[in-house]
Amino acid sequence: MKMKPELLIFDLDDTLYPPESGLWHAIGDRINLYIQRRLGLTLAEAVALRDQMYHQYGTTLRGLQLHYRISPEDYLAFVHDVPLNRYLKPDPPLRKILTSLPLRKVIFTNGDRAHANRVLNALQLDGCFEDIIDILDIAPYCKPMPQSFQLALEKAGVQDFSRCVLFEDSNRNISSARTLGLFTVLVGKNGGPSEAHLQIPTIHEVISLFTPAFCLSNRSKK
Repeated sequence: MKMKPELLIFDLDDTLYPPESGLWHAIGDRINLYIQRRLGLTLAEAVALRDQMYHQYGTTLRGLQLHYRISPEDYLAFVHDVPLNRYLKPDPPLRKILTSLPLRKVIFTNGDRAHANRVLNALQLDGCFEDIIDILDIAPYCKPMPQSFQLALEKAGVQDFSRCVLFEDSNRNISSARTLGLFTVLVGKNGGPSEAHLQIPTIHEVISLFTPAFCLSNRSKK
């Protein structure tokens, strides 16, 4: 049976643009600097704490909130304060692809709306998505927590999760989403085994999933 998607859900960072851009590395440096300044740690200590928080709580921010009562707005504004024009450039082919798909499309990110809008503007993808669902919308949860996906889909007005297609670069986010019944597509070549239904090398290949020769189906590649 062919699946008729109701909603396409796109992750933002390292999904709409390639990891090779270096943007996420720059954001990572800002995260380290934030932890150093706010908690009075050395760089090595900050990196270790960041890694611990990320793996234990899903995002560094959530761990810092729980243990150090860090303001999410203060944190997000600081870590995303990077010159996007150094890392991203307009992507007219992707814009053409996205606008050609007559389906509802939203961004779902562990970043905030301000960062998402800046990224979309840098890529010249503004207007391609009907909404941005950010980490503040799903508080106190974050990806990959199942509750975060449930809140995001509620916000998008979706009841049948099986009619949602998620495009993500994170295997652990893919795993949680698939558990809830979403059709999952891994974008890129993230290391390790993936539970995604399908995998595409770049987000530009999204168009191939909706051609007459190949339509999304509920069958798994596993």
